[in-house]
Amino acid sequence: MSTRRLLPRPVGLVVVTALAALLLGGCAAANEASDAGGMPGIGGPDVGYEEAPVAEDGGGLGGDFGGEQSGDADAGDRSIVTTGYLYLTVDAPLEAAADAVAIVERVGGRVDGRQEYAPRESSVMSDAGGAELVLRVPADRLTATLEKLKALGEVEELQLSSSDVTREVQDIDARVTALRSSITRLLALQDAAATVEDLIALETAISDRQAQLESYEAQQRYYAEQVGLSTVTLVLGSPEVAPVDEPDTFLSGLVTGWEALVAFGSGLLVVVGVLLPWVLALGLIGLAVLLIVRAAVRRRAAPSASAASVVDDAD
Repeated sequence: MSTRRLLPRPVGLVVVTALAALLLGGCAAANEASDAGGMPGIGGPDVGYEEAPVAEDGGGLGGDFGGEQSGDADAGDRSIVTTGYLYLTVDAPLEAAADAVAIVERVGGRVDGRQEYAPRESSVMSDAGGAELVLRVPADRLTATLEKLKALGEVEELQLSSSDVTREVQDIDARVTALRSSITRLLALQDAAATVEDLIALETAISDRQAQLESYEAQQRYYAEQVGLSTVTLVLGSPEVAPVDEPDTFLSGLVTGWEALVAFGSGLLVVVGVLLPWVLALGLIGLAVLLIVRAAVRRRAAPSASAASVVDDAD
C-alpha cells in the first residue's frame, strides 16, 4: 500500500509552508542577534547586555568560576591578607621605636601610624615611656622582619592572623576585564551611531560602565596593597608596665604576694598623703566651731545663774 497519499495535498502544503516560515524566522533572529553584537545603544542602553553576575556568597563569578580556581590554585597563586600584633618589653621604648622604624624601612615597608609616650617620674614609680607603631611590612619579608623586631626586647605577646581573599580578587579581576571589553565595544558602536538617540544611549552606557570600572579598579588597588603589605601593630612598653607573669611555684607565688602587698601599702600611703591635708583642715574648722558654740552657751548660761542667785538672796 502506497504511503504517498496519506496526507491530503492541501494539508501537506500548509505543513511545508509553516516549516519554511519557522526556519526563516530563526535565521532572521540569529542575524539580528549577530548584528547587535550583545551591545547596548541601538534601541536602548540596556539591550543585549548583562551585568557581571554577582555571586551570593561573595566569591567568584557565576557558579563555578573562581571557586574551583581558588580551591585548586597553588599557594603562590593565592591572595592572603596577614595582620599581626606584637608586644615587646624594652628598657628604652622610644629608642626601640626608632630602631623598629629603621628595620621596617630597610625591607621596603613603611609606618602608617606612630604614638609615643614620654617618660614619667613620680615618688611611687617611674615609667620609661612607651610607643605604639602600625607597620606595613612586605608579605614576603614578614617572617624575617618579625624576628628582627623580636630581638629588640622581650616578647610578651605575638598574634598573627591570615585571611584568604583569593576569590574576591578573582571576582574583581573578572569584572574589570569584562567592563573594559564592554567599554571598547561601546566606543566602536559610538562611531557608527546613526541617530542622536542612539548616540545619547551609547554615551550613557559608556559613562555608567566607566564609573563601575573605576570603582572596581579602586578595589583592585586596595586588595593589591593589603596582600602585598602585611599590617603589624607593634607595642613597646617599659619593664615598669610589663604584664605580670602568673605564679606557677610556691616561691613565685610568695614573691607575687609580697609585691602585691608592697604595692597595696604604697597605694595606701598615697591615699593617706592625699587625704591628710583635708583631714587637718576639716579638724581645725570643727575645733573652731566647737569653741564658738561653747562660748555662746556660756554667755547664755551666765545671766540665768545671776537671776537665780538674786532670787535666793531675796528668800
